[in-house]
Amino acid sequence: MPFVVRPLSVAAFRPLFALSDAELAARGVLRRRVEGPGAPCRVTLVDAAPGESVLLLNYEHQPADTPFRASHAIFVREAAEDRTFAPGEIPPAFAARAHLSLRAFDSDGMMVDAELAPTAELPAAIERLLDSAGAAYLHAHYAGAGCFAARIDRA
Repeated sequence: MPFVVRPLSVAAFRPLFALSDAELAARGVLRRRVEGPGAPCRVTLVDAAPGESVLLLNYEHQPADTPFRASHAIFVREAAEDRTFAPGEIPPAFAARAHLSLRAFDSDGMMVDAELAPTAELPAAIERLLDSAGAAYLHAHYAGAGCFAARIDRA
């Protein structure tokens, strides 16, 4: 079953880029300079380069009014521009990790299945979970920190 990875849109974050550090802090957002690997941008799904400026903020990735409602910290590169991925394409930030946690949700936002998938097996795991009974979409999470990475839909 073809799938597509859907990163977040930069439009939701662009107004934050012009704010001062104090204004960001008042909103619970931190501006950071990347020192090493491990800052995957949720708009581009590429790891930010050392020295690059990113925003670190809490993002509600699962807003459904269910027990699975969830938010977590994410990075957004201040130089981010919207990016799309072709059906079946695995984003660079996914490929740079050994494993991803995949969670299948139904149309009401209830989790119906989940799997910890080695990166080399992501396409098969994604297709398997999208075939799960009742699965409407998936969320990918970085396995180590548990942070939301992106939504995955049928293509």
